[in-house]
Amino acid sequence: MNATTPISSPGRRRAVRPGGRDGVWRRVQPAVAILAVALLIGMPLWIVVVTAGKTQGEALNPDLSLPTTWQYAENFAAVWEQGRVPAAFFGSLLVMVPAVIGVLALGSLASWVLARRSSRLMAVLYALAISGIVLPPAVVTVVLLLRQLGLAGTAIGMIGVYMGMYMSTVIFFVTGFIRTIPIELEEAARVDGAGPLRVFGRIILPLLAPVLSTATILICLYVWNDVFYAFFVVGGRLDTLPLNLFQVASAGLYLDNWHLIFAYVVLMSLPLLVVFVVAQRKIISGITSGAVK
Repeated sequence: MNATTPISSPGRRRAVRPGGRDGVWRRVQPAVAILAVALLIGMPLWIVVVTAGKTQGEALNPDLSLPTTWQYAENFAAVWEQGRVPAAFFGSLLVMVPAVIGVLALGSLASWVLARRSSRLMAVLYALAISGIVLPPAVVTVVLLLRQLGLAGTAIGMIGVYMGMYMSTVIFFVTGFIRTIPIELEEAARVDGAGPLRVFGRIILPLLAPVLSTATILICLYVWNDVFYAFFVVGGRLDTLPLNLFQVASAGLYLDNWHLIFAYVVLMSLPLLVVFVVAQRKIISGITSGAVK
């Protein structure tokens, strides 16, 4: 055998020619991804936005066509007056803000303990804590418990339900993030005489800004758009935006008025849409830092 003849190794990968199958797929992949996003997200969003500006006759059968005359001002004004939007907006804030603050505070403290103590008991507690991500809450049991406590139909009861539902999400993200923080930072603070709460508030909490921003946006989206649990807990006693939309639509106020229904949806989605656009970078960094690590 000639000494200059290369010997092929069984584990060596064959070089892929630029015009091969992989090269074609790399060129087509961006177009496929853009087309999928346009079909799955762009088309429904376009229908909602366009229908919200149509007249009642044009909106009877929602489609992709543009309205002959845009009537956003008239539709939004009708929704604002007839749909009790101001009361529902403040009702949503009344439930969402305390629920988010409470679940972040308690969840981050619990995550700190679970991340720093390595034992079989802590592993079992962590598994139980994050089990709520895959195990749905029992609605009937929750409602009966709130009635026994005298919290059914109250904002406090709804806040407690949301905190219990999304505590698992916070613990899942924050625990993984805290495990990436060097423990030497805490040990140095304890040497200087700092207590546990001071260590958490001065050392750990500022470092949790990316993952807490992610959890805040996600939980705000869940609570702001929730209608199922709110219907059973505070239905008819407290106005929230999605619950109010469900009630007025089912009562016939917006019967066959798809232009008003979609206008309500657009109006309800604007606050969190703005927050999401502003904080999208922190959402991505928090997910990659907390869940992946």
